[in-house]
Amino acid sequence: MKIAIGNDHRGCEVKRRIVSTLQQLGHEVVDVGTDGSESVDYPDLAFKVGTAVGEGRADRGILVCGTGIGMCIAANKVRHVRAAPCHDGITAEMSRRHNDSNVLCLSADLLGAELIDRMVRIWLTTEFEGGRHARRVEKIIKFEDGQTS
Repeated sequence: MKIAIGNDHRGCEVKRRIVSTLQQLGHEVVDVGTDGSESVDYPDLAFKVGTAVGEGRADRGILVCGTGIGMCIAANKVRHVRAAPCHDGITAEMSRRHNDSNVLCLSADLLGAELIDRMVRIWLTTEFEGGRHARRVEKIIKFEDGQTS
């Protein structure tokens, strides 16, 4: 799987760990995040990852900032992105199973390394259930595409 990853200045260490995990699992990683402690604007990174996913240049995306919330808000402005701010294994799993999330948003400040590793693995391996959930996701896609009826 091709995964785009982005982070702001708060998420450098977490991003490095996730990139290593993704590569060990055999995924192709496109890193658009920063590698330094100098302040950067999280929307710029969220838009890069979101655009790669929304346009199909990446299968999925992962974003890391202080809380994961800012990245999530920004990424969800990109067409065909379903970004989810997850904080445990259950939210990571359910974001995939019921919402077909394609961008995982994580907190660098509030989550431990082992939990993040577990969440990333769960999120990558959980399949979308489809069924009634597919109907709901389709409504979101249609609304994004201007088909409101």
